[in-house]
Amino acid sequence: MGTRWSVLCDLEPGVNPAALRRELADSVEQVDRQMSPWKPDSDLVRLNRAPTDEWVALPAEITAVLARALDVARLSHGAFDPTVGALVDAWGFGAARGAPDAAAIRTAPRPACDKLELDPAAGRARKHAPLQVDLCGIAKGYAVDRMVQVLQQHGVAHALAALDGELRALGGQADGTPWAVALERPDAGRRAAHGVLELADLAVATSGDYRHFVQVGEARLAHSMDGRSGRPVNNGVASVTVLAPACMDADAWATALLVAGPGEGLALAQRHGLEALWLLRRDGRLVELGLGRFGAVNAG
Repeated sequence: MGTRWSVLCDLEPGVNPAALRRELADSVEQVDRQMSPWKPDSDLVRLNRAPTDEWVALPAEITAVLARALDVARLSHGAFDPTVGALVDAWGFGAARGAPDAAAIRTAPRPACDKLELDPAAGRARKHAPLQVDLCGIAKGYAVDRMVQVLQQHGVAHALAALDGELRALGGQADGTPWAVALERPDAGRRAAHGVLELADLAVATSGDYRHFVQVGEARLAHSMDGRSGRPVNNGVASVTVLAPACMDADAWATALLVAGPGEGLALAQRHGLEALWLLRRDGRLVELGLGRFGAVNAG
């Protein structure tokens, strides 16, 4: 998935660290093997290359992620959309990675979640239009959840699993204190902490405009795609951080709220009881807007 995974954990006597490490690596590799848009033999690429109206057999894991992705797409009114893959490529964020291609942007199939049909019981999916599915906004969070499952199977009660900007705490630390996680300041080209979160039995994910973007004139266009407009996000939101029990949900909702922007996003988060923190760019400064444990901060 183009990044690294890590696990910090306190192990009980009798747990084999080497075996645990192998199973953690295998769990992440399985997600990458199924859901990567860059691996030509991944299950996701098989689905994208399949003719329309043809059923494609899929493993249970990717079928479950597709189902949740479509759920969040519906609940967010399209702010999260797993069918933006063609636009992602056309704007230079996909496997080819380059400058935006004006011709490809004009001809890219428009996102349409209602044209992707799932049959979870049979483990299959089919497209009713030439869609290109992209699970980058949810698959990393799911990989973190899979690592937590592996840890639980080994009897680990205290761990922090991470993959890129997605993390999930299994319990707190063995001494009873929560896991301390830095909330990154959304500055391109440098790493600095904006604040610190304390996690115990909780997941966190952040989406922002400061790591992967293209510069078009004076505009910085984030890699997160708004399928409704057919363009990358450019709405003054520097980052959105979401807390949730499952990292897959935190990951998808962070993307949805980034795309939705502070107005629509705040309404979505309130409607669905989400705990979220927006960092907004206002006149050269960062302004916080928070819900839930992040507090009801007035953005001004």
